[in-house]
Amino acid sequence: MSSSKKSSNATTKAKNKKESMETNHRTLVVVESPTKAKTLNKFLPKNYKIMASMGHIIDLPKSRLAVDVEKDFHPDYITVRGRAKILNQIKREASKAEEVLLASDPDREGEAISYHLKNVLQPFNKNVKRIEFHEITEEAIRNAVAEPRIINMNLFYAQQARRILDRLVGYNISPILWKKVKKGLSAGRVQSVTLRMLCEREVEIENFVSEEYWTIEVDLHKGNKKVRAALFGFNEKKIEIQNKEQADSIISVLSQGIYQVNDLRIQDKQRKAPPPYTTSKLQQDAATRLGYVSSKTMMIAQQLYEGIDLGIAGSVGLITYMRTDSVRVSESAINKVRDFILKQYGAGYLPSQPNFFSSKKNAQDAHEAIRPTDPFRTPASIKDKLTRDQFRLYELIWQKFVASQLNPELYEQVTLSIKNGSYLFRASGKKVKFKGFTVVMDEIIASSEGKEKKEKLFLIPTFSIGEELNAEQTYVEQHFTSPPPRYNDASIVKKLEESGIGRPSTYAPTISTLMKRYYVSRASRQLIPTQLGRLVNDMLVGHFERILEPGFTASMESKLDQIEDGSENWVTMLHDFYNPFILTVEHAIKNIEEVKSILDEPTDFFCEVCGRPMVKKLGKFGYFLACTGFPECRNAKPVPLGPCPMPGCEGHVIKKSTKRGRPFFGCSKYPSCHFSSWHVPVPEQTCTACGAILFENNRKRKNEENHLQCLNLECERFVPEQDSSKQK
Repeated sequence: MSSSKKSSNATTKAKNKKESMETNHRTLVVVESPTKAKTLNKFLPKNYKIMASMGHIIDLPKSRLAVDVEKDFHPDYITVRGRAKILNQIKREASKAEEVLLASDPDREGEAISYHLKNVLQPFNKNVKRIEFHEITEEAIRNAVAEPRIINMNLFYAQQARRILDRLVGYNISPILWKKVKKGLSAGRVQSVTLRMLCEREVEIENFVSEEYWTIEVDLHKGNKKVRAALFGFNEKKIEIQNKEQADSIISVLSQGIYQVNDLRIQDKQRKAPPPYTTSKLQQDAATRLGYVSSKTMMIAQQLYEGIDLGIAGSVGLITYMRTDSVRVSESAINKVRDFILKQYGAGYLPSQPNFFSSKKNAQDAHEAIRPTDPFRTPASIKDKLTRDQFRLYELIWQKFVASQLNPELYEQVTLSIKNGSYLFRASGKKVKFKGFTVVMDEIIASSEGKEKKEKLFLIPTFSIGEELNAEQTYVEQHFTSPPPRYNDASIVKKLEESGIGRPSTYAPTISTLMKRYYVSRASRQLIPTQLGRLVNDMLVGHFERILEPGFTASMESKLDQIEDGSENWVTMLHDFYNPFILTVEHAIKNIEEVKSILDEPTDFFCEVCGRPMVKKLGKFGYFLACTGFPECRNAKPVPLGPCPMPGCEGHVIKKSTKRGRPFFGCSKYPSCHFSSWHVPVPEQTCTACGAILFENNRKRKNEENHLQCLNLECERFVPEQDSSKQK
């Protein structure tokens, strides 16, 4: 059959399916976003009217607590400001329809949106039902429309309890911070615990005492067979070399001895395919491999889920729902990917039975793992229809899912033991015998689970036990232990998940909130608590230690899960929390001292308007200089980071932002001076040749040569920028 006939038959078949759903009555479908509505419109017949609620329409007001703690925490919901027009339009359409189907996202928050919509629409239409789908495909939509359900009240109560719980914490503690520290601050149940983790890691780093240690390696050979081995032990015990004297003593002994093969072990091993992505694992890999912050990962994933315009095919949902803690995959999806593997890679790569994976103990398991809706839709086949960011994330998800249903990687592990007297040396290598799942994943993705250590991919020569080897060169190196690394988006999400804090939908918003409040700054992808963040954390830990304990926060998450499965009453849970909590709040109000003045730092700068000294203050968008004559003098300006490197300019380098919010650094004398740079200035470092401020070359790592560069055009050490830096 020709390709044109196949296409014609497929179009006819799809049309017949769509027509089979048409009835004599009109149906209103309410989703959350216009993009989702556009994609659904492709699969539903003309008598289905699809509208977008634009997220929450009914919610708690921002201006007040809106929770009656005296009446079993009764919430006072209102129409969200600016959404009344949308709500009225939905009401009008609902009054015309035979039935209304609420199709918000399949999670607690989506259930809450549907619950509130049902309440406001029922006076206009008695036939309001809920539908649920985990991927936006024709089959999934058709099945959902065919099987509408009632609102899951346990799911709603779990969301309502979380909403009220977070509000009780935030709206009782935040005013204390406004009064004692500064306006605009906030505290949150999950947010503050995350801040505590970041601050405690920073203290660990500051208190870390580095210890010296040494390593010894030696190049050995016999004929044309060569190997490099590392000193591992002494008298059958692992050795630790603490200083140069010990290292020199060992080298002296080794030079008098003979290197002799002690043992050669060859083992056949296998590495099983990793499971498909959960939300946290996707955020971790996207941060590590692609450099995406968690909020960016979830934004792009939302786009892929709701639908991408693929041209002739129209808007298509490319991945399943992206907020999940499960690695479960539907039977139909497994059958489809196995069919793809058989056709693409051959029978040798296809397991006799599908691979199944176990989710973590406290997983809600409400949705499937994140996977492509169709494995035959390869990343390469739709690359020209996606943005660069969309393509890279889709490729990551596609690779992980396809790999999850491939056979294991088979390899040969070789471990060589060599003795010199009582000293034991080891060398290990790996030879891949069958690629298995790594045929679709590179080594970095394959080891993203963090359990496998990277093996040296070199072959160990075959030596005989007892064979003597000749030493070519010995390498003695001094090292120092390093402090624990600062958290980044990947590692803090992993820590939160391991600690049972938050849920897939909360990781990215939590990090974003910490950044917006200026509790945390991001530098070289690391999350660093600011002075304000550490001050707030010390205050909260000192007076609210119980609710900032990771274990306590995790237990509250567990209780929310119990509300969802019907084994816990939401009102009882809130009473148990609130009664001791409010006593703590009252104690804190009386005992926390005001620390506003601590945030103002004196400087050497003077106000050019009135001549008074200027202080460094912390505002909504970071630090700035303000006149001490406020409010009589309202002069304020960015904090100077160092003198402008342009010859003859008397301005200072200050931080600025593009229209899209990307930070860069330019001269305070603009437009008379047009200096600007993407690179970050390092005020404490100056050029040895001209004395100008140096800039951190963001294309090089800190241990690389020319990591710091001079941008003074007249300096002999001037290094022109290779990217978007401009001398306008």
